[in-house]
Amino acid sequence: MKTFFCCMLTALFSVLLPLSARCDTRPTNVCGTVTDPDGRPLQNVSVRTPSSGTVTDRKGYYSLHGIAAGTTLTFSRAGYAPRRIEVVSSVLNVKLEPQTECKAEETAEEELLCAEPARGNMKLARKTKVFRAAADCAGPVGCLPCPGGIVSGRSDAETYGTIVENRFLATETHPLSTFSIDVDGASYSNLRRMINTGTLPPADAVRTEELVNYFGYRYPAPKNGEPVSLNVEAGTCPWNRTHRLVRIGLKAKEIDTKELPASNLVFLLDVSGSMAGPGRLGLVVSSMKLLVDNLRAEDRVAIVTYSNTARTVLPSTPGDRKQTIREALDGLEASGATAGGAGLRTAYAIARENFIAGGNNRIVLCSDGDFNVGPSDPQELERLVVRERQSGIFLTVLGYGMGNYKDLTMQTLSEKGNGNHAYIDNLQEAKRVLVGEFGSTMHTVAKDVKLQIEFNPAEVRSYRLIGYESRLLHDEDFNDDTRDAGEIGAGHCVTALYEIVPADVQGPVPGSVDPLKYRPAPLPAGPVGPAATETLTVKIRYKAPDGEVSRKIERTFTDCGGDDVSSDFRFASAVAMFGQLLRDSDFKGTATYGDVIATARLGLGDDPQGYRREFIRLVETAEGLQR
Repeated sequence: MKTFFCCMLTALFSVLLPLSARCDTRPTNVCGTVTDPDGRPLQNVSVRTPSSGTVTDRKGYYSLHGIAAGTTLTFSRAGYAPRRIEVVSSVLNVKLEPQTECKAEETAEEELLCAEPARGNMKLARKTKVFRAAADCAGPVGCLPCPGGIVSGRSDAETYGTIVENRFLATETHPLSTFSIDVDGASYSNLRRMINTGTLPPADAVRTEELVNYFGYRYPAPKNGEPVSLNVEAGTCPWNRTHRLVRIGLKAKEIDTKELPASNLVFLLDVSGSMAGPGRLGLVVSSMKLLVDNLRAEDRVAIVTYSNTARTVLPSTPGDRKQTIREALDGLEASGATAGGAGLRTAYAIARENFIAGGNNRIVLCSDGDFNVGPSDPQELERLVVRERQSGIFLTVLGYGMGNYKDLTMQTLSEKGNGNHAYIDNLQEAKRVLVGEFGSTMHTVAKDVKLQIEFNPAEVRSYRLIGYESRLLHDEDFNDDTRDAGEIGAGHCVTALYEIVPADVQGPVPGSVDPLKYRPAPLPAGPVGPAATETLTVKIRYKAPDGEVSRKIERTFTDCGGDDVSSDFRFASAVAMFGQLLRDSDFKGTATYGDVIATARLGLGDDPQGYRREFIRLVETAEGLQR
């Protein structure tokens, strides 16, 4: 009945609307701003048509070219109800409402500014579109948070942030690519859990860069006192043989465990009812005991729990009092609601009280992310941790549980809280993260790490960054030391992959547009001399963990066109190919699961922990689930 009424209202209004106020029906350029209900601009809102798209800038502004009248635009951002709007004018300003619960049906009423073609006057028209949202939500209507409207095709209550996949960009108009690094591997262990229980992950649970970065690679150690090394390699793209694949790798300096600075840790543990069970709170307790085994006398640990309220279970205690810490962990029980915001505030207060100058000051949050008392929306929690991160306290986020896991919340906290994110699906994974990778997980050697790549249009026609969709930065952010970015821990590797279209590839090129008629000035001339054959220049900026002024490392790279690549290159490309298949990516090309397995076997190399062989078995299982 509601849908019928909205449709009748739209039809009636279109009849009554004066002819002079109706929008031009010819294809046009569409632009506008996206704001929240208070009129504040929203950055990184995805604006999509069925065949193209863009994102809003820091002022909430977007523009799309050559859009036919009647095309439906979809506006979406994690934490806000998506809106779908039909183009009826060249100017379209949109407000997005925070989404706090699932509804069986949503109506979106848009205020559109329509230009009269003859006079250029702006008229206000109103157009109502009705769309279904229930299929994108999980759980009983009206009782579960549904930020971003994701988790399609799942019967449980897990939530994932919407990923709008990076597309090809023409080098001539977009020579720079800038993003914040990401060392997390949570997406891989999470989808491994799903596949091993007979379920393929939803597309938005697959963050391809986290799959690639789950694995270690043999990059050279840093030299000359730098905290990170910068490495570049290129070869044939395995899913599109006419394209090239460029691998950019960072390697953080190794620090012997005995030489690590003293740690001031606060274990912030979710003991709400949703964490009950051996695979949740039981696994948390076992994980924290593994971490306690690594602590020294100069380290300190406090334990804060939260359910209905926050509670300090153990005040800051020397790390060599292991039995006292273990007994406090053994006494934990799960019940009640989830006051995560109160827990975060208490944990930050204790960390500040026991702050170690020059040390590792860190909160270790263990939760399923299901906050339901106090601040619970990802944007509210984001504002909380953004305020607190100025204190020099880092945040490690460890995810637990299945069926109700709120990945979106956990990802938001780790990205905005100067931290990292891992998903712990079993005790072996806990040992890998908290023992085998103790230094990289718990000790930051460089913060606000940004990468900027400049492509040479004489060598590269277009390119796309594989993954890192939530980490994209404006080009000017690279030199802005006030702009937050990612952190890298001791001994950690970071890998980024670019698929590039060489300049000599014939035919239509992804990401290209027609030549511009009204360009105000010609583009600057390209490089000359030896630089003319360079493929790209890579720049990295970073700060010391306690610093506020960044340093820059820069190097050039020339792709000689060969295919003599390392085993690490082959394995990383296989993992990226797997991610694109799981996402059913528009850019998966000719990739098959058999190609992934064959390429990964060529990249096995030295695999002492067996993680790469486990990956091959996982791909074989996923292939069986596809049939």
